[in-house]
Amino acid sequence: MKLNQEGIAQRTAWERAGYLLPEYDRQAVRKATEEKPFWIHFGAGNLFRAFQANVVQKLLNDGTLARGLIVAEGYDYEIIEKINRPHDGYSILVTYQSDGGIEKTVVGSVVESLALNSECEKDFDRLKEIFRQSSLQMATFTITEKGYGLTDGRGETLADVAHDFQHGPARPKSYIGKVASLLYERYKAGKLPIAMVSMDNCSHNGDRLCEAVGAFAEKWSANKTAEAGFLEYVREKERVSFPWTMIDKITPRPDAATGELLEKDGVEGMEPVVTSKNTYAAPFVNAEECEYLVIEDAFPNGRPALEKGGLMFADRETVRKAEKMKVCTCLNPLHTTLAIFGCLLGYTLISEEMKDKSIRKLVEEIGYREGLPVSADPKIIDPKAFLDTVIQKRIPNPYMPDAPQRIATDTSQKLAVRFGETIRAYAASDHLRVQDLRYIPLVFAGWLRYLMGVDDCGEPFSLSPDPLLETVRPYVSNMKFGDRADREALRPVLSNQRIFGVDLYEVGLSDVVCRYFTELCAGPGAVKTVLDRL
Repeated sequence: MKLNQEGIAQRTAWERAGYLLPEYDRQAVRKATEEKPFWIHFGAGNLFRAFQANVVQKLLNDGTLARGLIVAEGYDYEIIEKINRPHDGYSILVTYQSDGGIEKTVVGSVVESLALNSECEKDFDRLKEIFRQSSLQMATFTITEKGYGLTDGRGETLADVAHDFQHGPARPKSYIGKVASLLYERYKAGKLPIAMVSMDNCSHNGDRLCEAVGAFAEKWSANKTAEAGFLEYVREKERVSFPWTMIDKITPRPDAATGELLEKDGVEGMEPVVTSKNTYAAPFVNAEECEYLVIEDAFPNGRPALEKGGLMFADRETVRKAEKMKVCTCLNPLHTTLAIFGCLLGYTLISEEMKDKSIRKLVEEIGYREGLPVSADPKIIDPKAFLDTVIQKRIPNPYMPDAPQRIATDTSQKLAVRFGETIRAYAASDHLRVQDLRYIPLVFAGWLRYLMGVDDCGEPFSLSPDPLLETVRPYVSNMKFGDRADREALRPVLSNQRIFGVDLYEVGLSDVVCRYFTELCAGPGAVKTVLDRL
């Protein structure tokens, strides 16, 4: 059983092994898509393959759609070369259900895969051609929050961005520069309308994309490397929209056990690839069954009936509330809590960590007691029901190979939104008090303890990547077991509003954080002791 066009034609073997296969004429879909593309997606990663591509597959199966997806990868071209093209765009989605069920789906909705590489004339010319098509309704993105950044940690313009600002849209090097150049092609083709839809897991993602693209349009219009009207086109919502979205689906990196499962079924060539950019990719993705995607309904060139595939369309305020509910109270804070204490206690699976009664209780207290009272309510999703699903079904799912170490990446960039928003809501409340928060300060103290790079047994461990590690680690590097936290020595960290969203001294939480930190540093086993006690 081979995952390519020829191999999928042997349907009996796949169906006998329990795989769901495409139920449409893929050749006809490919031809229709090439002639009149309607949706191009940037970012050929796991989330896209597990979520958006599968939604389109369902709609192709039931006849709602007759055209498929085009995907472009602008960060790691090897994904296209070593994963997409050898398998003719097919991938396998393995869905792990909380009751132990496993659904295996061959997804064939991606009918064209391209490198967003201005030095590859064939692919880049094809992308330009796609953007000149009046049929194109939307370009969507899952390129991670970092993909929209135009500056480095010091606030200086990135070298590739600076090059593109100066030289214009002809041969851009930066990711957003290349996207902006394609949008310029659409402008020159008659100011054709389009929705540019970020589906990344970051706050106000549509604005992030809009600001990034707008920066290029502004520079190019000013230095006359593009027509002056391009900036007006990008800013005209009736022609180019940048909708907000809230997306939620856990898709850990491809797990070896999943690959072994597929190989036992007789599927060949499931070995993962580690690219020169250290991207870990495979012909399959493993994911949970739950998924949410709320999209601001702002599509200047129309859109297909994607709600039939489970996507939710609403106004911007509803999307804002859905995002805030998830990111600030009902999911992301719980994930960060599990990441920090999971690393300290030596867990390598979130599901195993949730078997620890103290950790589970901590997650419940942060979610139900401290978060839910100030949670936004988007109406289309009930916060309490969402939280129930997260705690009872999603994060304890024993079949999901998700790791605290993965989630601990970039923690310094997450704390302000995931916990700071709740603290500010308490400060603004007329019936809630910041000083009554007991468990969020424990997470902050746990993060300081995590930064020491020593687990609860006293053994060193590797910290996950984080842009502020070298900035914040020196403040805790001299802490040893038995030391007391120095409130004043920690002031540069605990007062940093970019990290916590608030000045912990001003809101009255610095003392409790320092006290918890001291307790967590009492000696080997102190982290578990504190968790059990609290």
